[in-house]
Amino acid sequence: MSDTPLIFIDVETTGTRATRDRITEIAALKVVNGHVTDRWISMINPGTCVPSHISQLTGIYDDMLIDAPAFATIAHALREWLGDACLVAHNARFDASFLRNEFKRIDMTYQPRLLCTLRLSRRLMPELPKHNLSALLAHFSLQRLRQHRAEDDAAALWQLWQAWQRQYDEATWQAALADEQRHRSLPAYLSSKQLAGLPASPGVYLFYGHNRLPLYVGKSINLRSRVLGHFQRDHQDDKEMRLAQQIQHIEWEETAGDLSAQLREAQLVKELMPIMNRQLRRQGQLKTWYWPSGQRYPTLVSGSVISQPQLGKLFGLFHSAKQAKDTLRSIAEAHQLCPQVLGLEKGTGRCFANQLGKCRGVCCGKEPMDAHTQRAQQALATLQVSSWPWQGRIIIREKSRKNGPTSHHVVDHWCYLGCATTKQRAQGLKGDAPKFDVDTYRILNRFLREPERHNLTVSPL
Repeated sequence: MSDTPLIFIDVETTGTRATRDRITEIAALKVVNGHVTDRWISMINPGTCVPSHISQLTGIYDDMLIDAPAFATIAHALREWLGDACLVAHNARFDASFLRNEFKRIDMTYQPRLLCTLRLSRRLMPELPKHNLSALLAHFSLQRLRQHRAEDDAAALWQLWQAWQRQYDEATWQAALADEQRHRSLPAYLSSKQLAGLPASPGVYLFYGHNRLPLYVGKSINLRSRVLGHFQRDHQDDKEMRLAQQIQHIEWEETAGDLSAQLREAQLVKELMPIMNRQLRRQGQLKTWYWPSGQRYPTLVSGSVISQPQLGKLFGLFHSAKQAKDTLRSIAEAHQLCPQVLGLEKGTGRCFANQLGKCRGVCCGKEPMDAHTQRAQQALATLQVSSWPWQGRIIIREKSRKNGPTSHHVVDHWCYLGCATTKQRAQGLKGDAPKFDVDTYRILNRFLREPERHNLTVSPL
């Protein structure tokens, strides 16, 4: 790469979210044929305050940026100066993401080629315990005046580059550069070797950070495509950027199909509690409206009743009694139902809602009770929880592709009891006492509506 212009660059920012935080300082060295031929160094007015913890880290305070140009002011000149040169940075995707977003805000496109010295260091010196810039400078006894200042960090990066060139022969050096370019889309701390066997088949994947901290659990019908897709959107998605900055290890499990993948994902999220999974986490005690046959109003009960035979209808799954009552109250107002008859308000005779014209008068004899009950259940129909259509347990067989694995899932009244590779083993599954889980219910209910479409075979036990 000796004839290719390289730009050693570092940016300081107001935070870590490339889509929302802003650049406060840029420093770049243009290197051609092993010599620095030009420099670009500028403070940037971010148009917002620098958080105190960032100022303490970088030494950049608001009063230092008052007279600095806004990025939009220098954008065209900077873009011309950068040209099509390859950017060299430590954790390059971070710096590049901020540049791309700053240019994007003024409708300019910037998609530079990247060379990450953090990833390069991990390839060249895998024996080192740390690969941050400070540790690498200390390893080579290189000096840096100020830490977390763009000009000094960019200069230090160029020194590190030269130290590597002195230490390694040309063949080793060029092989490391070529390998880095082939895998430049991967996160800085993730080894490309970990993705070597990632299949294009259904399954679940697990991202881990430092000390095997669970970061994220996901599922897909194409593991390889989905996992690699995470690493293509970090410049435009803050969550993907956080993942890319922290992920150090990946694991995956192939499954028989989409149902198996979704059930396994829900299970793993609840077991591992990954810090970046918002959905599918453990639920508290759910609530539902139970409307027994022949009764004129529903009763708020625990969601656990879903796993038991019912002589009535269940409506809605709510995280709290307040959420359940607020939902029923909104439906009552929208359909002119009586909150008093529905048990939302105490009292006898004409309710206050009727006085306001928001109740058709079942409370004072203007509407028959049967008509009110029918209207209320029709209004709640979209929330109705599906009843268990079998007498007891069932086995769901899934095999989505030739030569792929087969799974036999055992379910009883929407409660998932486990799976086995054969029907005989599935028949012997007893499991723990059945526990209802709303996510499992939703997954099963969706797939069991059209089992044939999902290559599922259902057999009652």
